[in-house]
Amino acid sequence: MSERLIELLGADRGIVCAVGAGGKKTTLYALAAAHPGRVAMTATVFMTAFSRRLGAWRLITEEPDLPATVAATREHRRVAYARPSEKSGRVAGVPPEVIGDCHRQGAFDLTLVKADGARMRAIKAPAVDEPVIPDSATTVLCVVSAAAIGEPLDERVAHRPERIEAVTGLRPGDPITPATVGQLLSAADGGLQGIPKQARAIAVINAVDDAPRRTAAREAAHIALQHGSHRIERVVLTCHRDGADPLIEAIERE
Repeated sequence: MSERLIELLGADRGIVCAVGAGGKKTTLYALAAAHPGRVAMTATVFMTAFSRRLGAWRLITEEPDLPATVAATREHRRVAYARPSEKSGRVAGVPPEVIGDCHRQGAFDLTLVKADGARMRAIKAPAVDEPVIPDSATTVLCVVSAAAIGEPLDERVAHRPERIEAVTGLRPGDPITPATVGQLLSAADGGLQGIPKQARAIAVINAVDDAPRRTAAREAAHIALQHGSHRIERVVLTCHRDGADPLIEAIERE
C-alpha cells in the first residue's frame, strides 16, 4: 500500500474506524501492514479472530484495566486486542469508551477499529444501534463494495436490505445502482450514521477491479459528494489484489 493511500484514508495517525460492508477488514489489515509506526487493531463488535498474517501480538482478555494491559505491550510494533468470545474462531468487541485510553496509554501512532458487522455482504445500511464508533475516533471510513452495483437488492448481496430500502427507497429485487450507492454513503441514516462530529468521514468503494466497475464507482462517488451536507471529505476507489497497490483513484469534492 502506498503512503499516498494512507494519507487519503486519513490513517497516518489517530483512531480510524471502518463501517459499512464489502472490505472493512481487508482495508484495515492493509493499513496495519503498511503503516510505519506503532499500530493497534481492535473492534467494537464481534468479528472473526485476528489472522496470523496481521503479524501482531494478539491480546484476547477480559482484563478490567484494559488500557494498562495494552500499554504493557509496548515492545511490539503491532498489537491486536479484543475480548474473548464463546464462539470458536471469533472475538468480542471492546467497549468503545475505553479505546481512546488504550490508544493513548499504549502510545500508538494509529489504532484501527472494526466498528460494524455485515456478515460478509457487499453492502449494508445500519440498524438504529449501529455502528459502534468510539467518540475518540478521528476518521471514519464508510465502506461499500462495487460488486453490489447491478445486483438485485436481496439478502444474498446486502446485509439489512430492509434498511437499504428505508434509506434509499430501492425496492426488494430492484437492481442496486450507482445512485443507490451514492445516496446510501451520504445519508445521515446510512453511511454517515453515528459518526462523531469531530471525525473526518471518508468513503471507500472497494472491489473496483475492472473498467465497468470503475465507471459505476465514479458515478456513485460524485453523487455521494453532492449530498450528505458535504460531510464526506472524499471518495477513494480501491481494489485489493496480491502484490498490487490498492489505490485506484481518489475523487475529491469540487
